[in-house]
Amino acid sequence: MANNAESADSTYTLRYFNVVGIIETIRLLLLASKANWSEVHPEWPREKYDQPFGRMPVLIEKSADGSPDFVLTESRTIERYLARKYGFMPTDLKEAARQEQLRDLQADVGILSNEVRLGAGNEAKERLQFLIDRLIDFHTKVLKENGDTGYFLGDKLSYVDMALYGFLSLIFSHPPPSIPTYVQDIKKSITPEIKKVIDNVESHPLLRDHLIGITQLYPLLG
Repeated sequence: MANNAESADSTYTLRYFNVVGIIETIRLLLLASKANWSEVHPEWPREKYDQPFGRMPVLIEKSADGSPDFVLTESRTIERYLARKYGFMPTDLKEAARQEQLRDLQADVGILSNEVRLGAGNEAKERLQFLIDRLIDFHTKVLKENGDTGYFLGDKLSYVDMALYGFLSLIFSHPPPSIPTYVQDIKKSITPEIKKVIDNVESHPLLRDHLIGITQLYPLLG
């Protein structure tokens, strides 16, 4: 699916903190596209107001033709730009929307899980459990409909495969003994179909070396 023809035409600088955080999907997209990119870690909060929205991530694209820098912020906006540019998103609008709705569900779970981690009450915990159940069920359903290949679309790596891995990396990046109950619940509910996606992403030749460090720190299924 991926088209790497444009990778050599641009160079990218990704600004973020030196953590897994919310940009793992962006890192995976840049690696899978064979892009020329580097990551920098601005001094925070001293450089906060040097960022367009006063927050990160920020992606800066420099074109070989000397045109002005293209600057993007907001993590999912950056993801979708790269996914479309490098062929990891379907060109068919309906197929693309199906991928995007899965990514948005992941983001909803991520936002609510952070609220719970910071002390939100029982109502938020119940809503989080409901969303986790829907996420596991719906992702598994889509994977089965695609023939249980370990990919969400066809038999090749696509945006939502990397997005699911990035989402789980963020959710699971809690060092012991601070692992929240909802993280344990997600790990217990991982289906064989989702496990195949994790295995496919971790074994991808363009992603494997990068992911070794993450899996040593935070084993996704450990």
